Amino acid sequence: MTRIKLCGLSRPCDIETANRLKPEYVGFVFAPKSGRYIDKEKAVTLKRLLTPGIRAVGVFVNEDPQIIAAYLNSGIIDMAQLHGSESAEYIKQLHALTDRPLIQAFRIRSERDMAAANASYADDILLDSGSGGTGTTFDWKLLERINRPYFLAGGLTAQNVTDAVRTLKPYAVDVSSGIETDGLKDRSKMTAFVTAVRAADETPREGHTAK
Repeated sequence: MTRIKLCGLSRPCDIETANRLKPEYVGFVFAPKSGRYIDKEKAVTLKRLLTPGIRAVGVFVNEDPQIIAAYLNSGIIDMAQLHGSESAEYIKQLHALTDRPLIQAFRIRSERDMAAANASYADDILLDSGSGGTGTTFDWKLLERINRPYFLAGGLTAQNVTDAVRTLKPYAVDVSSGIETDGLKDRSKMTAFVTAVRAADETPREGHTAK
């Protein structure tokens, strides 16, 4: 089954919709330059509203490892997603501070980027087209070079995620701008996206078999 991450949630109504749809993950953005940024206090409030079993992922960009570890170890988030230029040494340092899972995001533009993703010290990797939430896809043919499970991000919508799931068979799909209207999460689009992923899992593309 393809896991789903609904990223950039910032309001109680977003959490209410997520609780109804039951994705495996939701994302809270802690990068101050992002339009989806939320502070620690709001994250605590939203996490309390989240149904147990849905894991909260904190998205950070070149943040102090001590700060990320504090968020993880206090239970404000369950996992951390690193969306900056974090090095292998940075990830090793963070692993020494917490035993919670880490996801490293990679902007995929070339085979060199794929090699870096394959070599990541993070528990999981996320493959994106840009800095996150850009609404654009990348060349999926490059994914022929990947040799480990991955979160697929970048321009996914209810309209194209079916083909992505059936063709690429990612471990998980991650969506943010594709479930928004005017910069805010849209309940109808969130529902359509989750429905499309679940349907793609149940109905393989013609000529293919389900995994």
